[in-house]
Amino acid sequence: MPTDLSQLLNLREMEQAAYGVLSPAALAYYKGGANDEVTLRANRDGYAQLRLRPRMLVDVTNVDTSTEVLGIPLAFPVGIAPCAMHGLVHPDAEVGTARAAASMGSLMTLSTMSHRTIEDVAGAAAGRFWFQLYLYRDREVSRALIARAEAAGARALVLTVDAPKLGRREEIIRTPVFIEAGTVLPNIGPRRAGTEHLDDMVYFDSLLDPALTWQDIAWLRGQTTLPIILKGLLTAEDAALAAEHGCHIWISNHGGRQLDTAVTALEALPEMTEAAAGRAELYLDGGITRGTDVLKALALGAKAVFIARAALYGLALAGEDGVRHTLKLLQDELRLAMALSGKTKIADLEPDLVKV
Repeated sequence: MPTDLSQLLNLREMEQAAYGVLSPAALAYYKGGANDEVTLRANRDGYAQLRLRPRMLVDVTNVDTSTEVLGIPLAFPVGIAPCAMHGLVHPDAEVGTARAAASMGSLMTLSTMSHRTIEDVAGAAAGRFWFQLYLYRDREVSRALIARAEAAGARALVLTVDAPKLGRREEIIRTPVFIEAGTVLPNIGPRRAGTEHLDDMVYFDSLLDPALTWQDIAWLRGQTTLPIILKGLLTAEDAALAAEHGCHIWISNHGGRQLDTAVTALEALPEMTEAAAGRAELYLDGGITRGTDVLKALALGAKAVFIARAALYGLALAGEDGVRHTLKLLQDELRLAMALSGKTKIADLEPDLVKV
């Protein structure tokens, strides 16, 4: 029976409904975090700990949620974070997600581990996409992916730097993801001999380069003219280094799936904003479920925020329409939160809006 999206009033209700339609393996893969899931829970709980300081007697007849990131205009500062294998939840896979994001004036970040090709997603995204990159042990594979992303019209490269090894995700260990025979993940390439019987996360872990350092940023810079965003930074020290290397900053703990008990992106945001000192744009993900969450992150220095699980839950429920509904809920909530805070445009959101 088709999902009646009009009855799902917020992202948590979307999530609960999606639990009923996802396969056990897909649910384990997307829902779980690392170890005891302390950071996974903190990602959400942290937003509730911050209080807003609204201003009154402000004309909020017209509230403008628009902004831009790296020159791309956005209808509101929420995009789709890179998340793997959308085909586990819907046959339209990443193409459906990209169409929804484009139709809402949002932005899609395509995961390396996608079911659909870079080229197919680029066509659906209408120029509104970034490409997320892992640097493999085999640099030639990474070089070829960069060239394809550029040719397809990607507007930036998002290098994930917090996964030299995959975190211990016990939900996935209990219920591993196995891709059906004959299915191709087009951005990973054929399996090496001897890896045919590994589950897919173990196999992907074998491709990653654990020797990645700041020196490799220079190599990446030599392969592309696109802006480079480093995803997975959590400290002022690394924010300063990223800015010195000419990179933008994506604050993230990988959805609580890597190092458990790591700080949340929201906790790290103030010190990283100070360290970047206007030399780079800052984005974050992790735990966003309400428009007030978006409001707080923007006030504390983020240029935009990104969602991953929430988009996949929408995709699972109703394909492209489900992702669009997810984004619209956040946009409407953000607009209302801005009005109730006495703010009429994104540029008005400053740290004094939040009681830290």
